[in-house]
Amino acid sequence: MKLRQILSAAIISLTMMSATAFSQTKVIAHRGFWKCDGSAQNSIASLRKAAEAKVYGSEFDVQLTSDGVAIVNHDGSINGLVICKTPFSQLKDISLSNGEKISTLEEYLIEGKKHKKLKLILEIKSHPTKEMETQVTKEVVDLVKKHKMKKQVEYISFSPYICQELHRITPKSKIASLASEYDPDMVKNELKVSGVDYQYGLLKKNPNWLSQCRKNKLSVNVWTVNNPKDIEEYIKMGVDFITTDEPLKALELSK
Repeated sequence: MKLRQILSAAIISLTMMSATAFSQTKVIAHRGFWKCDGSAQNSIASLRKAAEAKVYGSEFDVQLTSDGVAIVNHDGSINGLVICKTPFSQLKDISLSNGEKISTLEEYLIEGKKHKKLKLILEIKSHPTKEMETQVTKEVVDLVKKHKMKKQVEYISFSPYICQELHRITPKSKIASLASEYDPDMVKNELKVSGVDYQYGLLKKNPNWLSQCRKNKLSVNVWTVNNPKDIEEYIKMGVDFITTDEPLKALELSK
């Protein structure tokens, strides 16, 4: 009898510990941790700095060149060159603000794999046509599989089509929709993904969406939250993730 009581107490204790661990808001560095010396948005340095800061994840953006090379860059153009219309040979020597050359996704994954505790939050940017979105999604997923990083990489996208493609070709991966026009019910039923990634002002305007997400078993991330008061507010709300340009401040507040 005593043994049963001890086992029951242990199970309850472990369950409570698991619930506490799950409920703590995790921090994602927006475009890596770039607000520090020697770093730049979407640079290899920002990835390393995010790992050093011990955040949950480092977010970054992926575009496809005209000759099918996946590169890491936020905007659809750089130095006046439209990425999807430009071969990689014309982009590879462009420097970021910290002096690094623009990275290919493969280079980024190789560096990210060195930091196994850091999740790579990979945003596939919207592209002009469905054919290009099919191509970039396949290229990205193939590279992740090639480097055996399926468990370390999580996907996000504004494009509903890319979210659907990701669910089709890598259904067990964590995938979140950035699309503001999709409420949680639509995300669950139409996109079939595992999470939402809402701009934080949108969630303020629709506070009932958080409970809808819980009902639909969707993870909830808010971006890009930099003001300490806003960070505190969303931690109290119980969102799962906060994406921020101020990861150190967010980490301190989350603890």
